[in-house]
Amino acid sequence: MSATSQATTDAPNNNTIFMVWNFKAGASTDTIKSAFQTVCALVKNLNNSAAVRFPDKRVSCVMGIGYEAWKTLNLQTPHPKELTNFTPIKGAKHEAVSTPGDLHFHLRGDHFSICYDMANAIHDVLKDVANCTEEIHGFRYWDGRSILGFVDGTENPQGDKRDFFGKVGKDDADYEGGSYLFVQKYVHNMDAWNELPPKEQENVIGRSREQDIEMSDEVKPKNSHSALANVGDDKKIVRDNMPFVNTTTKEVGTYFIAYASTFSTVQKMLEAMFIGIPTGNYDRILDFSTARTGSLFFVPTLDMLDDFSG
Repeated sequence: MSATSQATTDAPNNNTIFMVWNFKAGASTDTIKSAFQTVCALVKNLNNSAAVRFPDKRVSCVMGIGYEAWKTLNLQTPHPKELTNFTPIKGAKHEAVSTPGDLHFHLRGDHFSICYDMANAIHDVLKDVANCTEEIHGFRYWDGRSILGFVDGTENPQGDKRDFFGKVGKDDADYEGGSYLFVQKYVHNMDAWNELPPKEQENVIGRSREQDIEMSDEVKPKNSHSALANVGDDKKIVRDNMPFVNTTTKEVGTYFIAYASTFSTVQKMLEAMFIGIPTGNYDRILDFSTARTGSLFFVPTLDMLDDFSG
């Protein structure tokens, strides 16, 4: 019988909390392992409870595990084929930075209160052994647009193709049904962006703003986002990006989150964006959006979480 996947290819919901946790340097391996076993069981419980309490609300909790955490916890070996520490990608002008992450949680709900309750339960389990180093509250902006004003995720695969591109297949049979998870926190320079005329904004993205229609290859600028972020119809990822704002820090941005059957697909996209095709022809959106984080995780199946919970 095939393994049951976490909700990696579910559609975005109206509210999201993203959390990155890192184990405390002073915490013993035994206490870390104990908390990890508890949180694995908790993730299953949260999803089971949501399915009963909110059956039509698309509530989910997805947990990913980083490479260093996989080793610290002495999890299954050999580990997923492409799980490693993310290596920074440096272009001539912009860089996809690498930041540490032991555990990642992706919480979805139609009401923010559901996300809050799940996040609070996770905090109670992990607070003594780990620090939450990143917490982003994402929300649906109008008709699925980023704060930049353009629809986000138009290139996402649909239907059965979401599982095909978003989950590991038989080529890594021990981890079939799991997903590679890559995340970046992008902060936008809204002043600079808003100074661009609407037509120039469309040239940066490679799509029309109002109707979300992609420009033809003859018209689309070679350094537009849609020209460089799409590396082929046979190499897709499932994006679940969400906008976020923080009125205190004045941060306005997009949390980029990609689920994929192989991390190499994401790697190709990042290289095209930051280094460029050809080299130097980088994605112009990076002149307005800065990557502040970059972390790679692996999302095991729910069956594996059962095994990990002891």
